[in-house]
Amino acid sequence: MMSDTGLSQLTTAYGIILFTERFEACVAFYEHTLGLTVIERAQELVSFQFGDGYLMVERGGHGSEGQKSRTQNPCVLRFNMDDIDTAIDVLRSKGLDVNAQVFDWGTIASFTDPDGNLCELKSPALVGT
Repeated sequence: MMSDTGLSQLTTAYGIILFTERFEACVAFYEHTLGLTVIERAQELVSFQFGDGYLMVERGGHGSEGQKSRTQNPCVLRFNMDDIDTAIDVLRSKGLDVNAQVFDWGTIASFTDPDGNLCELKSPALVGT
């Protein structure tokens, strides 16, 4: 029955498009600093494997010298980690400023891309909570 069909049943892939001012720096960040796999490269955009979907970095956004406010960018790119401590060490070894906060439900480690977009690592819930 067509009325029971939703977009989840019709979607072949989910994606996020991130418009950037500092295009080359953002592409280098996602490719080399974070190590995301490139799945498409064109003059004005680069797509990366992002879980079961993709992250497309395109020209045409607005950058910020520091982390963008929620008003400037109400989204966060989240990476769920099985081993957040190792992931934090890897990013810090590449010169990234990673701010880790421990909560009763797990750990969040935040950092920004070259345009000031917020990214986070998230650990699983802590054992015994």
